Amino acid sequence: MNISTSGVPKDGLPAGFLYIDDVIEDCIVDAKYSGTDNFAGYRIDGYEHPLVVVTEEAARCAVKAADILRKRGYLLKFFDGYRPQRAVDHFIRWAADPADMRRKPIHYPFLEKSKVFELGYVAEKSAHTRGAAVDLTIVDAATYLEVDVGAIFDFMDPRSHVVTSAISPAQEQKRRILREAMEASGFVTYPYEWWHYNLAREPYPDTYFDFPIR
Repeated sequence: MNISTSGVPKDGLPAGFLYIDDVIEDCIVDAKYSGTDNFAGYRIDGYEHPLVVVTEEAARCAVKAADILRKRGYLLKFFDGYRPQRAVDHFIRWAADPADMRRKPIHYPFLEKSKVFELGYVAEKSAHTRGAAVDLTIVDAATYLEVDVGAIFDFMDPRSHVVTSAISPAQEQKRRILREAMEASGFVTYPYEWWHYNLAREPYPDTYFDFPIR
């Protein structure tokens, strides 16, 4: 994998960041927060284009995971990577607005909206903003369809937890395929979200970035 470490910004990104589909050409990018298919139901601040940005360190690890999964007949589908701080601030405003319930039936039907931070589904200080997390799933390489893992992305419910009895053995098997590949490639799981993986070694552990995704 050829990833530039020259320190020269590329495509408007700061040094050390890149677009994931530049290094995993067969991945699928479904940048949820640049559109309406997310828990808020509209584009989130900082997501100006439907792209997924990652750090060079996250890209290296993701390439390893993609190689493992490709041999098993799967491709990676990315929902999010780096997340601007302004997007996190937008989430905070969203959670504080009790009148905005447009996506409740889809993303948090059994959850009181004000508890999304308390229960760990949204973070006020996010590893995404440090460039140390990715949200993703796997698709069948022959059909490009997402596999059935028992819960959609950003479904705020115990069914989305890594350890749950609310899904079938077949759904758990698909989650395990993703989990084993990610853990073998330098990522660690996040207990409350099957789709979220953090880098085991963060490149910028004390920095919260705020450049927009363009």
